[in-house]
Amino acid sequence: MPTDRTTTVSELAALAPDLRAALTRVRYDADTLLAVLGPDAHAAMGRSEPVPVRRAVRDAGELGTLVRLLLLGDPVSESEAAAALAPVALDRAIAAGLLARDGAQIRAALDLRPLDLGAGTRWVLSDLDDAMRRRSLSADHVLGVGQASLSLLRATPTRKVGSVLDLGTGCGVQAVHAAAYADAVTGTDISGRALWLAEATAALNGLDLELRAGSWFEPVAGRRFDQVVANPPFVVGPARVEHTYRDSGLALDGASELVIGQAPGMLNPGGTAAMLASWVHVDGEDWRGRVASWLPDHGVDAWIVQRDIADPALYVGTWLRDAGLDPRDPESQRRAERWLDAFAAADVEGIGFGFVYLRAIDGPTELLAEDLTHGFDDPLGEEAVRYFERSAWLRAVAADENRAWTARFAVDPATALERVYLPGPDGWEQRVVRAHRGDGPRWQHEIDDTAAALLAGMRHDGLPLHELVELLAFGHTGTSATPELRAAALTVTTGLVRHGLIHPVDIV
Repeated sequence: MPTDRTTTVSELAALAPDLRAALTRVRYDADTLLAVLGPDAHAAMGRSEPVPVRRAVRDAGELGTLVRLLLLGDPVSESEAAAALAPVALDRAIAAGLLARDGAQIRAALDLRPLDLGAGTRWVLSDLDDAMRRRSLSADHVLGVGQASLSLLRATPTRKVGSVLDLGTGCGVQAVHAAAYADAVTGTDISGRALWLAEATAALNGLDLELRAGSWFEPVAGRRFDQVVANPPFVVGPARVEHTYRDSGLALDGASELVIGQAPGMLNPGGTAAMLASWVHVDGEDWRGRVASWLPDHGVDAWIVQRDIADPALYVGTWLRDAGLDPRDPESQRRAERWLDAFAAADVEGIGFGFVYLRAIDGPTELLAEDLTHGFDDPLGEEAVRYFERSAWLRAVAADENRAWTARFAVDPATALERVYLPGPDGWEQRVVRAHRGDGPRWQHEIDDTAAALLAGMRHDGLPLHELVELLAFGHTGTSATPELRAAALTVTTGLVRHGLIHPVDIV
């Protein structure tokens, strides 16, 4: 297994050219797999139901053999495996750790699945999980492409950059994704097994990734990157390591604190970080203040998006099942007791989970931490880029308010105005006016009729804000705008800009 840059090629990585030829020949790719399975069987595979998948590929020939072997974990005959994987020699694949003998049959020793990460099919190698067959996961288990990985893939900005650091690369899926938009990609991991699989995944996709072994940011100390991505072992719990893919050895949300606190120091000026993280909700403490305390006082624009809050008991049960454990088993119950005891001792009422976006700026640290627990439109990656563009514009306004007053604004095409009426003693009464963005995060802002009238006058070729406010004031009162009206107009305008419901024309 490699311990530094991928200079020593493992047997598994050396197998990549022949394996890639076999997968290409059989058309073991994301599009073909979806077409052969059909939407129903493909959905069943996502629900860990092997029977519909097995039935769907009965007449799929060699592709069906690879689906049964590599995705379902079924043993197949030696002749079937040899035909489907040609030109790969079975003995060589067994020696490399890809396959294993099961009596007279062949079974997969690793998970190998095709994914379309936005740049065509990529193949990802990882350890076998319990999705299709019940099994307990080993301490050094290397996770494949689970829901957290997919969430981060969709949430990562993909505009072209020079360099990317994938912290805790695991099987390498985030690094492979980054290779499509970065000139150079570096992946780090404390697990030698993870680096072994990441090296093979890179080779299988014909990619040159720099892989370095070590803890957290230590392997790249002194270096900076244009982008950092991280799906770290963020599971919140006691300070222990039962599974390296999820447990950091740090108590409670210590892993998230470490990564969020140190990532800014790894960024080039203007660089961005996109990460998953968890944080505890403690009795009497605002979670926003907790996360804010992890950031340096200077140099960061932070957007923290909380997607979910879990009850401690639900959280523990979910992660026990994730490791292939049955919460009804006596040993699992003892683990749950210790876990919940740790939460109770720290007054933990809930566990928050979400996305953390950071941008390196030259100025005091700014933080917006907010809930996004409603439905929204993926992907968030491009939204994060636009958020930071809008945030930079708002910083300029804070330094020179005249920039806002002289700017022209346009209402985003996806923004709608909603008026909510409820029955009252005199019939229908308007109770709420909302500006509602219909795409991306689907933000809503409650506004009043005056703000709605202001928005009605905003257009690309319209008046600058100060003239709109004066026109609005004159139309209502026949006089100039009062300081109170001007202040309210500026407040509502900047708030709507931050969430992308309106845009300054110069950054549309």
